[in-house]
Amino acid sequence: MFAYEFMWRALAAGLLVSLLCSVLSLFVLLRRMAFAGMGISHAALGGVAIGLLTGMNPLVGALGVCVATALGIGAVTRSGRVSPDVAIGILTSGLMALGVVLMGLSSGYQGDLYSYLFGNILAVDSGQFLWLVAVAVPVLGFIAVFLKELLFVAFDEEVAQVTGVPARLLNYGLLVSIACTVVAAINMVGVVLASALLVAPAAIGFQIADNWRPILLVSVLSGWVAVAAGLACSFLWDVASGGAIVLVLVLQFFAAVLLRRLRRPAHI
Repeated sequence: MFAYEFMWRALAAGLLVSLLCSVLSLFVLLRRMAFAGMGISHAALGGVAIGLLTGMNPLVGALGVCVATALGIGAVTRSGRVSPDVAIGILTSGLMALGVVLMGLSSGYQGDLYSYLFGNILAVDSGQFLWLVAVAVPVLGFIAVFLKELLFVAFDEEVAQVTGVPARLLNYGLLVSIACTVVAAINMVGVVLASALLVAPAAIGFQIADNWRPILLVSVLSGWVAVAAGLACSFLWDVASGGAIVLVLVLQFFAAVLLRRLRRPAHI
């Protein structure tokens, strides 16, 4: 299947998106932010609709809405007046509903809406790949520079604040990184499935390992395996590539759960 140039481009884009999501998924699970990641990905639909209807790049619209949503989630949850899950649910469902309403105003964008909802990694062009690189470099750079501080905040935020770690700024930085990664993943797996890439890889790692380093390694490797296997399934059986990638991740998760149970010593 790699006789075709678009397959090589799809593989490269998939591996890079998977690396981004797999690294972030460690912090998403440690901070119990899975619902926030799902909410941000759903809010992207509002930005896509605004971009399509105004004539600007839909990804630019999605990026603006996702970053604003991420900052809004951080501000509301910090205030303590509203439960985080309630705030995320209302804010993101409202933005997704806005996207549906805006898309319904014009019947000419239904095909574009479908592609952004479910993605098409096989159609990624050079410009979209450069967009992905432009997102990946600062996000991975942020994680690399503040890795110790992010782990400190994830394990004990109060102690981290006492010792001088800027926990609030790091939380906002993590949320913005999630928002940027969701937008980068839209072309690969779409709005609907983007949140799965932010949860499943680290969930697999947590089933296999007990330390953050091997968990991160397993997370990245499982994401790469899912991309390669999903693309192969898409090519061989003509199925949706984004859905195939996510299904492979789900199968890996259940296999990891089974493996953990088999390794667990029997109680006498």
